[in-house]
Amino acid sequence: MKEVLCDINVCSCEKCKMDIAAIALNDLPPKYIVTDKGELYSKVNSLKQQFEVDVISALTKAAVMVKRNPRHD
Repeated sequence: MKEVLCDINVCSCEKCKMDIAAIALNDLPPKYIVTDKGELYSKVNSLKQQFEVDVISALTKAAVMVKRNPRHD
């Protein structure tokens, strides 16, 4: 997340970082794990490059939103 904030030059105060994290997490599909088989599936799935790209994309989109409309003074 730190690299995304630097690249976009967005405020790095705690409130903005928490807003970015919340917005990005709401934009990503949930990854629930309740069994060993599910955990294995999740590990294999998380190794895919697409997963990383999706996370970076969600963080970037969220950072731009927060930069345009920060909720602090």
